[in-house]
Amino acid sequence: MRPLLIIALSLILGISASAQSSSLKAQGDAVQLEVDGRPFLVLGGELGNSSAACPQDIEENFAKLRRMGLNTVLVPAYWDLLEPVEGQFDFSLTDKVLEEARRNGLKVIFLWFGAWKNSMSCYAPLWFKADYKKYPRAYTREGKPLEIASAFSENVFKADNKAFTTWLRHIAEADRDFGTVIMIQIENEIGMLEDARDHSRTAERLFRSEVPSELTDYLCANRAELHPYMSGKWEENGAKTVGSWENVFGEGIYTDEIFMAWHYASYVERMARSAREIYDVPLFVNAAMNSRGRRPGEYPSAGPLAHLIDVWHCAAPSVDFIAPDLYDDGFKGWAAQYHLHNNPLFIPEIRHTQNNGVRAFYVFGEHNALGFSPFAIEDGSDEQGTPFVEGYEKLREIMPLVTGWQGKDAMWGLLFDQNDKERIIEDGSLVLTCRHNFTLPWDPRATDGSVWPEGGGIIIRIAENEYIVAGNGIVVEFATASEKAFGKAAESLGEDGFASAGSKGIGTSGRKAWKGTRCGIGSVDEVKVNADGSFSYIRRLNGDQDHQGRHVRISVGDYKTLYVRLYEYQ
Repeated sequence: MRPLLIIALSLILGISASAQSSSLKAQGDAVQLEVDGRPFLVLGGELGNSSAACPQDIEENFAKLRRMGLNTVLVPAYWDLLEPVEGQFDFSLTDKVLEEARRNGLKVIFLWFGAWKNSMSCYAPLWFKADYKKYPRAYTREGKPLEIASAFSENVFKADNKAFTTWLRHIAEADRDFGTVIMIQIENEIGMLEDARDHSRTAERLFRSEVPSELTDYLCANRAELHPYMSGKWEENGAKTVGSWENVFGEGIYTDEIFMAWHYASYVERMARSAREIYDVPLFVNAAMNSRGRRPGEYPSAGPLAHLIDVWHCAAPSVDFIAPDLYDDGFKGWAAQYHLHNNPLFIPEIRHTQNNGVRAFYVFGEHNALGFSPFAIEDGSDEQGTPFVEGYEKLREIMPLVTGWQGKDAMWGLLFDQNDKERIIEDGSLVLTCRHNFTLPWDPRATDGSVWPEGGGIIIRIAENEYIVAGNGIVVEFATASEKAFGKAAESLGEDGFASAGSKGIGTSGRKAWKGTRCGIGSVDEVKVNADGSFSYIRRLNGDQDHQGRHVRISVGDYKTLYVRLYEYQ
């Protein structure tokens, strides 16, 4: 009987392993999410906090998300509804999420709203919150108790982790034949508010103790690649390897934050190790930004922020990446902060606007992003032809092409607005001048006082003198390096596309003798990208559509994929 039992168990485990089909893989200098054996871009949306709290909402919302073009939905899992009575679990909402996701062809990323959500312990069940002696709170410097469970309490951890692992075991059983769940977020926007760190008795004792050798050893071993912030904090205090937190990092709230980050990350690491043993999908944590001039405690201090990535990597090695929740201006700068040599970019939350379609193009092209996910997605429009829906539709189409070129140093992302209108890309002997489409004179919205909608896209060099240009609201000129150095004859265009009267460079006075080759546009074809990455021809764009061979453009509000072939002449 034992051999038969082993065979039976092997079959069960084999089914489970094949269903748990999401993992992170390296391709060149990129990290990709692989689902069902193929690279996968998360074209996602995160539900509002209370939008998965009843079966009717789940059913209605998921059908809408399918119509919006999503392939993945990020869904809260609420501890208070999962375990309303201690030790008694209700998985009905989780089961409904899985059922509706499969019905609508969606993958699921669950967000564990456990001990902390936006710093607070608002999703902990009442039996937990009311028993504050058993499950203690964090305290301010003045001794004020907070609605924040203490990361230093073993009772807090055991209760949180018990619920988390019980829920994961249910998912492992309910999802083993399907592989619907492709990632898990542990907690949500962890961090201290009102103070940079917890000042409970346990926290005070540990703060006065020595910095764990694991952290100082990590700093020494990774000294050349530390985040500049962490390197600076450590080295300006003598790069010590022994001492209290203040001895090693100096006095002040920023040392308080580093201390607190170590203990939050250590807590999460224990949960992540539990998850790995039950349902081994990629794991991540998300952060509320340290923006708008706020200091630690004014923003959620000690969360998985870019400047604290070394602390989080050291204390929580079982977490695959940290992710930013983006609600502030300066989108390109925030995205760059989280696409690091040791951290792939994934955006689990961003304010939902119609600009999000071009922003998704940008992060996939420029930062090899794993995914993009506007928040409260169910409040958006599912009307076909709207900018967001059209953008996701085009991204789904070109996904095989994008994933095929990620990490190969041949792909760029574009994102323009009224103030940031141009980008120069040097690609070998060619120079690509990329601009917002409204820099051309033909659309009246460019000059009538309208706020320019963002334009953006992806450029991929697929072979020598062959490029894909995809997106919305962009114009691209191609030139050789010598041609670019010589300069353009006409600086501005009239609405007819010819040079404006009196344009610089017209005439013979002061002109340089021409040297070198020029780059010409051989053809521009609008194409459809097939599932295998090949192209199907739609139409040739020539004459007025490429300004008589001067540039390649895609109008604002019109998502296209263009196949461009170049040639050189002299």
